[in-house]
Amino acid sequence: MLGRILLLSLLAALFVLMSSTALMGSPSSSPAEDGSGPARRARVVARVGATETVTVGELEDRIASLIPEQRASFGDTEDAVGRGVLHGVAIRERLLALAARARHLETDPAVMFAIDRALSGATVRALRATLGPRSDVSKEEVAKYYQAHIDRYDAPERIQIWRILCKSIEEADAVLGSALDAPTAAKFAELAREHSLDKATRLRSGNLGFLTLDGVSTEPGLRVAPAVVRAAAAVHDGELVPAPVREDEYWAVVWRRGSVAAVRRSVDDAAPTIRDAVWAAHLKTRTDELIASLRAARLRDENAALLDGVALPDAEHP
Repeated sequence: MLGRILLLSLLAALFVLMSSTALMGSPSSSPAEDGSGPARRARVVARVGATETVTVGELEDRIASLIPEQRASFGDTEDAVGRGVLHGVAIRERLLALAARARHLETDPAVMFAIDRALSGATVRALRATLGPRSDVSKEEVAKYYQAHIDRYDAPERIQIWRILCKSIEEADAVLGSALDAPTAAKFAELAREHSLDKATRLRSGNLGFLTLDGVSTEPGLRVAPAVVRAAAAVHDGELVPAPVREDEYWAVVWRRGSVAAVRRSVDDAAPTIRDAVWAAHLKTRTDELIASLRAARLRDENAALLDGVALPDAEHP
């Protein structure tokens, strides 16, 4: 079967080459066809099989879409580029498409999925085109985004701290000694589970998140005594504070796990990345709006209950 398909493809290619040579070399039938109007662009440069054609307009559009490096790869003259795109791209695609239809590949699930992904990607590219370039994002939008995300561009140093809160200084000394004997994350997590009075963090190794010097954490709603952060600031990343730290009426064993340097970027410095973010947000909004409208108009007969019966292949034996 495959041999027959290849033979048919070769015969079709031979026919196309003969036809395209004759068509490209034939004189114009009228002055109107030599102009730039629709009649000239509609002229057929090549026929492939019974239904497929390549027109002058399609060929010109394909050539126009090439970047200079791609165009140069076909040759250094207009004739070489035209023939290269015709035979190396347009005709080749038509022949392969004919072979695919002869093998009924359009019914193959993998091919169907690939076609859907290609059409989906083309839709997103069409939406991108409606947005214009990122440089079109206004200064007002940039300033608004900057203020809404000021902590990304103007933020003090933050220190990541793990802390075990103990009831007495004697208990804190014992816990600190055990942590110094085995300064590993696993050991500190074990000590936190056994000793920490902070129920919110004891099961996550006493992790307080990243804190500023005033004790405010990146973890929502979490704040500790500034003395804990000041003590951590006096040691290097990865070091345990050498003595327990007084925290209100309790005592804290403090481990500085890491840090994030202070950020100081003006709105002008951040403008290029902000424009990218705003542009991407606009694209997402338009995409979401399109999907919502299409769901409302086209999605029907959805039976989510049947998902319970979907058989998944074995991950080790697809």
